[in-house]
Amino acid sequence: MTLIHDHIHSKNPSAKRVFLKIDRLHLEKRRWRGIAEDGSEFGFDLAHPLQDGDQFFENDNTLYVIEQLAEAVIEIPIPNEPAAAARVGWLLGNLHFKIELLDGFLRINDDLAIRQLLEREHIPHEFKEAAFHPISGGHSHAH
Repeated sequence: MTLIHDHIHSKNPSAKRVFLKIDRLHLEKRRWRGIAEDGSEFGFDLAHPLQDGDQFFENDNTLYVIEQLAEAVIEIPIPNEPAAAARVGWLLGNLHFKIELLDGFLRINDDLAIRQLLEREHIPHEFKEAAFHPISGGHSHAH
């Protein structure tokens, strides 16, 4: 098993990419173990958590890259009208869930409380499976 302390910057752009697929909750940790697609085992003892797409190990012509697994999310279009957008933000913000802001919509974990709010308030939304990259900072009661 190879011990990893930080991400790297590859010096070989033609290297074969091998992915270590991991869920977001493990990826948020500083200490964990994982097995890449080729069976290589890695231990992680990090100062800062890795992120989706980070390169973390290279040997010969192989570059190892983190690939965050998809999870159940809800995508909510951001209304064009400022007051409507503020209302959606206020309603969701009161639940203290992490969100990901994307171009024209936001992504939030699929949760019963969120589903009920969206249905009750008639807020358009779609259920998807996607890698979830919540913005950092702020305050959260949710896990």
